[in-house]
Amino acid sequence: MQYLRKLLFPFSLVYGFITGLRNKLYDWNIKKSVSYDFPVICVGNLSTGGTGKSPMVEYLIGLFGKQNQVAVLSRGYKRSTKGFFLLQGTESAQEVGDEPLQFKTNYPEAQVAVHENRQLGIAALRKLNPQPKIILLDDAYQHRKVKAGFNILLTTYQNLYAKDMLLPAGNLREPKSGAKRADFLVVTKCPLSLSKEQQEKIKKKLRLLPEQELFFTGIAYNNLITNGIQEIPLSLFANHFTLVTGIANPKPLVNFLKEQDLVFEHLNYPDHHNFTEKEIAQLQKCGIILTTEKDYMRLKKDIPQENLFYLPIQTKFLDKEEAFRSKLNKLVH
Repeated sequence: MQYLRKLLFPFSLVYGFITGLRNKLYDWNIKKSVSYDFPVICVGNLSTGGTGKSPMVEYLIGLFGKQNQVAVLSRGYKRSTKGFFLLQGTESAQEVGDEPLQFKTNYPEAQVAVHENRQLGIAALRKLNPQPKIILLDDAYQHRKVKAGFNILLTTYQNLYAKDMLLPAGNLREPKSGAKRADFLVVTKCPLSLSKEQQEKIKKKLRLLPEQELFFTGIAYNNLITNGIQEIPLSLFANHFTLVTGIANPKPLVNFLKEQDLVFEHLNYPDHHNFTEKEIAQLQKCGIILTTEKDYMRLKKDIPQENLFYLPIQTKFLDKEEAFRSKLNKLVH
């Protein structure tokens, strides 16, 4: 792996020059960004994926949604449609993308839309009735044509951006200096037992600016699995099942299930995988399937509901959750 990285490093230098120059053109106001006079909050990362954006977006919908009309704008990665599409919740993941469909399913009162152009997407959302008071941008950190009022940058505990390299030698979409645009930095997928001393070591590696705030979160797995109709305690789930994952890093889920002494076969697919007819036919023969919520959105129209379950997860703050919520609430009031 190290040898491959060395071979690819010259290409990373070229990629870094191009992306770094692009960012400088926006920083120098040569390329124009559009800012807004209402709350626009961006959730993003520097890496290619798997940092926990979806749970964070859902956390923010839950934080704001009870008192405000909230809209979520995503590009709808790998969707078959084009342009602006406002979800009703009855679409397929192939039409609108798995994550937007998950947001709409879990928060039907939220306005969830997809558009590959964030400027046009925001403009279309503001024409809706009721007009959204807050717009959450899912995975838009590199979309500099829009200047969010607040940026939340995520990086995983196992793969901090500070230790990573630019594409293609590493996983970074842009130079590490891009982290300076963030207001909040959140280290995700941490062990829930992460000590204060370990947190301080990570903080030093990230080299925050004085005005930036750092938070640590982990994954909280539900003790119930569901198929949308019934909920079953994980401890009483099938003696043997097939785990199907199409996410960037399934290792935490696999480890968690093994810790529960569950017996399963793991079928691992690429992130945001669109299942082929042949793959669906094979999965239909697997019997009981457990999957992630994102994968459930892609499979639920093809696998019998009585055979397909998912394990919900939530973002769990290790500490300082009240400070996180308080500052964000001040943005919208």
